[in-house]
Amino acid sequence: MRLLLVEDDNHVAAALSAVLKRHGFDVTHARSGEEALQALVPEGPGFGVVLLDLGLPDQDGYEVCGKIRKRTATPVIMVTARADVRSRIHGLNLGADDYVVKPYDTGELLARIHAVSRRTVPEDAAAAGAGENELLLGPVHIELPTRRVTVDGTVVQLTRKEFDLLALLAQRPGVVFRREQIISEVWRTSWEGTGRTLEVHVASLRAKLRMPALIETVRGVGYRLVAPA
Repeated sequence: MRLLLVEDDNHVAAALSAVLKRHGFDVTHARSGEEALQALVPEGPGFGVVLLDLGLPDQDGYEVCGKIRKRTATPVIMVTARADVRSRIHGLNLGADDYVVKPYDTGELLARIHAVSRRTVPEDAAAAGAGENELLLGPVHIELPTRRVTVDGTVVQLTRKEFDLLALLAQRPGVVFRREQIISEVWRTSWEGTGRTLEVHVASLRAKLRMPALIETVRGVGYRLVAPA
């Protein structure tokens, strides 16, 4: 996922960028509100999420958020030391999708990034899908309401958890899902003691779909679905 980090402190930006890149994000750093707005032009690369610090040198972060919302529907997460409720409400009313108060836990920030990104339909996923209730990824056809999966027209019998795992990954092709996030989403529990279960289900999916390259292991992070050509 491409992520736009708007942060005027180079040291903070460098540390956070390193963490985000380890978790599979392609980070672009903007040091001011004007740089952020220039990066969000229609002919630009396109971003999955904007992390917006409010303490910018050239413009008020709230003003920048309003301008961003006028030109794009990209999710915006405000990152700021302003913890009062009135500031949060103001940010959300301007169109921010979430609000994170400094100092924050990195794991929580990553979870919030994934959460807001799941609420939007990326252009590549929309192109891959045949409709909001089904996903078409090369020969793989996933019908979400009926929980039916076919490969080249042949039905593949999956367990409940296998289907949930596949559907989670398939809704954002190319995006790296952390192991902890998958366990939380699919098994509704914590990572401890469940890691081996996840590995078994990934191996089973690869075998049943007869497409071992469909689900890629990102070492030290998690898994992502690689959409077939």
